[in-house]
Amino acid sequence: MTPGDPQFVTVGTGVDSRRIAVRTVPGRDPAVVWLGGFRSDMESTKALALAEWAEASGQAMVRFDYSGHGVSDGRFEDGTISRWRDDAMAVIEALAGPAPLLVGSSMGAWITLLVARALRAAGRPAHGLVLIAPAADFTETLMWERFAPAVQAQILETGVWLRPSAYGDEPYPITRGLIEDGRRNLVLDGPIATGCPVHILQGMQDEDVPWRHAMRLVEHLPGEEVAATLVRDGDHRLSRPQDIARLVDAVAAMVR
Repeated sequence: MTPGDPQFVTVGTGVDSRRIAVRTVPGRDPAVVWLGGFRSDMESTKALALAEWAEASGQAMVRFDYSGHGVSDGRFEDGTISRWRDDAMAVIEALAGPAPLLVGSSMGAWITLLVARALRAAGRPAHGLVLIAPAADFTETLMWERFAPAVQAQILETGVWLRPSAYGDEPYPITRGLIEDGRRNLVLDGPIATGCPVHILQGMQDEDVPWRHAMRLVEHLPGEEVAATLVRDGDHRLSRPQDIARLVDAVAAMVR
C-alpha cells in the first residue's frame, strides 16, 4: 500500500526548518487526514487500513509523520504538542483542500482538536472529526498528574525521563519541554468549539486513555453533533478487524 518515496512538506524556517513526510491518495473531497498517536507513524495498522479504503472508494486521503516520527526530519525528544500541531497545520494547508475530515488517534485526537479550533477561527471549519481513544491533555492528566514525585523531580531537574513502553523494547523520553508546552495547549478547561460533527471511538479496556477520559471530552463539546461509540472489550489500539471496520464505517458515514 506504500509504493515509492513519500513527498515532503517543509515546516518552519532557519534552524527550526524540518521536512514532514506525507503520503496521499487522490480522490474526491473532503480529504481524509490521518493524525497519528504518540510515537506512531503513518504506516500504522489503522492508517494503512484507511488508506486502502480511500483508494478503493475514490476518497482523497492524506497521512503524514510528525517531526521526530517515522521518516520525517527531527528528533522525537525535541517534539512538543505545539510543534506537532504546526506540522499538522502545514500539511493540511498544503495538501488537504477545503474542509478536510480529520481522523485523530490518541495524541493525534488532541492535535486534531487544536487544528479544528484553528480552522474554525479562520472561518473554514473542518468537515468533521473522528477521534479514536482521544488523549486530550494527556501530558498533564494522563502523565504528569500520575507520575511519582521522584519521576516529576527527575523531569524538572534533568529535563527528561525515559518511560518504559508497553508497545516496544525501547523506552521513550518524556521531556520537561513536552510537559510545559502541553500546559499551553490544554483543551479540557472549557468549551471546545470545533464547528463540525464529532464521532468518538473508545475502548472500555483502554489502560492508556480510560473511557471516562473520553466521556469528559464529550462534556466539553457543547452545541456540536457529537456521537460516542464505546467498545466494551476494546483496548487502546482498537486495531482488531472489527475495530477497523468500525473506524472505516465512521469515516465513510461522515463523507457521505
